[in-house]
Amino acid sequence: MTSVATRGANDLETFASEAQRWLATAVPARWRENRGRLTGEDSDALRREWDCILWEGGYSGLSIPAEYGGRGLGLAEEVVFHVLAGKVQAPDGLTRVGKTLVAPMLIKSGTPAQRGAYLPPMMRGEEVWCQGFSEPEAGSDLAGVQTRARQVEGGYLLTGRKVWTSFAQHAQRCLVLAQTQPDAGRYRNLSMLLVDMTQPGITISDIKQISGAIHFAEVRFDDVFVAEDDRVGADGEGWQVAMRVLGDERGGVETATRYVEIRSDLDLLLKTVGHRPELADRLRELDVRAELLRWQLAKVVDREVDADSAFQRSGSVLKVMWSELWQDVTRLGLSTAPHIHREHWRYQYLEARAVSIYSGTNEIQRNILSERILGLPR
Repeated sequence: MTSVATRGANDLETFASEAQRWLATAVPARWRENRGRLTGEDSDALRREWDCILWEGGYSGLSIPAEYGGRGLGLAEEVVFHVLAGKVQAPDGLTRVGKTLVAPMLIKSGTPAQRGAYLPPMMRGEEVWCQGFSEPEAGSDLAGVQTRARQVEGGYLLTGRKVWTSFAQHAQRCLVLAQTQPDAGRYRNLSMLLVDMTQPGITISDIKQISGAIHFAEVRFDDVFVAEDDRVGADGEGWQVAMRVLGDERGGVETATRYVEIRSDLDLLLKTVGHRPELADRLRELDVRAELLRWQLAKVVDREVDADSAFQRSGSVLKVMWSELWQDVTRLGLSTAPHIHREHWRYQYLEARAVSIYSGTNEIQRNILSERILGLPR
């Protein structure tokens, strides 16, 4: 992956100008004009449509190698594009888990056959992926997953239960962390599997959120076959692969995607209540925090090829920053916005309640920052 300095500022500026012109007309008017008031079905349909629009416009998988359907660019272009998309209130596609989590994992840890089979349809928006990590007894303690994959001829039979599985209702494929060596020690007993969600033995049950939306599901596997060729890494190396996935989930591209939502909400707030003097200081503070998030993203991009741990240090604070900022923006929106936007802010406020919990709770993130980054004692 080429560094920002090597690519040159002019190249990035040219890319940004082209992307800005494209976004000005590409975002569906129905999404822009009715965002926050769409039914779940309409929202999902428009998000699926957006995945196809991105592909057709050449903006799908910007950092994915061209031979797999991407543009072969870098993290800098991904972040720039998502920042620009946020300014025009572009939707978040249904292929987000695949593009931000599965694709980088396959590029780093997958086989050429896995990359060739799974990345192109993901880039085209044809296949949606979900992530099967959390379980009823293994949320923050990911190493404690109980879902098991018993070895059989040619692969595994997968049995177990996953919860809070985003996009499971739409997914054709699932990234599943499961025990394949139950007698091995903790962290050495897990494998990462790529599961076909269209086969028998899989039951999906919707989980309705407090906002009324259904983004998550419970997924049960009952002797579901997974071919050995669909294991990522060696048997027993699932923990290492999972840590790389979680690093991407808390990192630059995911934060850029979240910035889209936060910037759109903050711009709506500034437009509707920005004239009220009693809110001026609070709005200014939130706007500054949003720009600090964008600045931290830029620092992550600049350090993506550092030989030391500067890249990891830069990215470690991102999840805490964006999750708490979004909660504060939606809290202010719910308490101050005009009636016409009341439903939007109610929905966003309720959606934002969980963001400080998933992808590793913010309490755990602060422990990581204090112990692994700052070197403080336990």
